[in-house]
Amino acid sequence: MKLHSIDTGYFKLDGGAMFGVVPKVIWNKLNPADANNLCTWAMRCLLIEEGDRLILIDTGMGNKQSEKFFGYYEPFGDHTLLSSIKDKGFSPADVTDVILTHLHFDHCGAAVSKEGEQLKLTFPNAIYWSNEAHWNAAVSPNPREKASFLKENILPIQESGQLQFADENTIIAPFINIKLVNGHTDAMMIPHIQYKDRTIVYMADLIPSSFHLPISYVMGYDIRPLDCLREKDDFLKRGLAEKHILFFEHDPHTECCTLESTDRGIRMSESFDIATL
Repeated sequence: MKLHSIDTGYFKLDGGAMFGVVPKVIWNKLNPADANNLCTWAMRCLLIEEGDRLILIDTGMGNKQSEKFFGYYEPFGDHTLLSSIKDKGFSPADVTDVILTHLHFDHCGAAVSKEGEQLKLTFPNAIYWSNEAHWNAAVSPNPREKASFLKENILPIQESGQLQFADENTIIAPFINIKLVNGHTDAMMIPHIQYKDRTIVYMADLIPSSFHLPISYVMGYDIRPLDCLREKDDFLKRGLAEKHILFFEHDPHTECCTLESTDRGIRMSESFDIATL
């Protein structure tokens, strides 16, 4: 098995929204905001190469939205989803599976591409994996999340016939286990990848960056913040006990880390890139 970190670029989000009730005087030391209170975040995906399977986890936001839309998030960077996949020696046709942890635009936008006025799947031969409860929440969104669930990112997947639903009992691949969490959004999938003798946990938006390891650092985007606190606590305790490696989707600097217990709680021990494993 080979694991490839996939750089799909960076974007900006409001620092207050990303750090919730944590005061700016504290979080601004971690990820300094610009004049508009926006902080830079990665959109980092994971590509798993194993036998005849090529499995992509999340896709970044893509490029098919309007200039006005992108003006809110200021995407930038030298790489895109497809250029990064090409750099690893693959084409979109090679991808066999796309696991969408959840359907917020910055996690699934590039799953669907636009050619002229036509929308089509970016990965024509892939099974697209979502969760039925989450899918239903995304196609009939609550007012809080409506701006994050974009129909052009979602409906073409269903119309393609390539959509399948997974839950904690689904075997997407023998080396992948799925855990569901409900604090950030309904039934977000957290893939656990068995690699060599370790478990790598793709944290999605449960713990979007190493900055969010402290239990109280939950986002304003979380629909159930108290549930998110409990879920984080459970994942961190289990991750510490079982020596998990955390893979961060949004951390602008840190790709992976291990955990250690400190007098301030569970914190990052070692940080590294997945290519070094």
